[in-house]
Amino acid sequence: MIYIIPTKRGMGVELWGTYDDLSNLYEVVGKFWNDEGNLDKKGFENRDKLLSSFSYEIRKAKESSRLKRKSSHFSHENQEYFGCQLSWVHFLFSLTALKFNMRFKETNKFDISQILLIEFWLEKAMRAFDEVGAANLVGFIEDGLYGANNHIYQYMRCINLDYYLLGGGKPAFRKLPDLLKKGVFYSNEYKAYEKYLQEEAKRLNCEVTDLEINDDNIDYEKIKW
Repeated sequence: MIYIIPTKRGMGVELWGTYDDLSNLYEVVGKFWNDEGNLDKKGFENRDKLLSSFSYEIRKAKESSRLKRKSSHFSHENQEYFGCQLSWVHFLFSLTALKFNMRFKETNKFDISQILLIEFWLEKAMRAFDEVGAANLVGFIEDGLYGANNHIYQYMRCINLDYYLLGGGKPAFRKLPDLLKKGVFYSNEYKAYEKYLQEEAKRLNCEVTDLEINDDNIDYEKIKW
């Protein structure tokens, strides 16, 4: 069974599962992005950009290219589990984008069961790290973030960088709900960032969807998760 635990410094979570567990999740995620029939529709390509990185981490995990350990989490027998690390922000935005895309394609009970499983363990991980911070954060698992945001990838990258700069720990975790307000439809923070993106795109003579966050000064490999 897939399970999720918080990282030590609370930068995000570790997603764990057997090869079969992760393969099933990877298959479900893949079902709801990279659909050529929707790429010409506004917002889909941007959500795909977000979901591709989420899907990539799951694939690398099941290929044993990220984390690996023997686990007796759900069994008396030691079994090999594979995992990957994902930031809270990346995970929450990816889940939001995935569920929004699910509205446009037929789903079955297995698809829904995988989403419910992820939501259950994500909330459990939040509460395990810090009950106080989790109280204001769990709402973002279901309906907090705006899935129809046509620039959801840029919003995720910006908020993710803001969270990394806080350095982790419970103080940073408790500030995360305020950072995520930027992803809530038509909040003051959402509107301000939308205006900024439009101004940057005009200045650089490009589309908003082409913008990337300048995080060259961040050495992600040295971040203590």
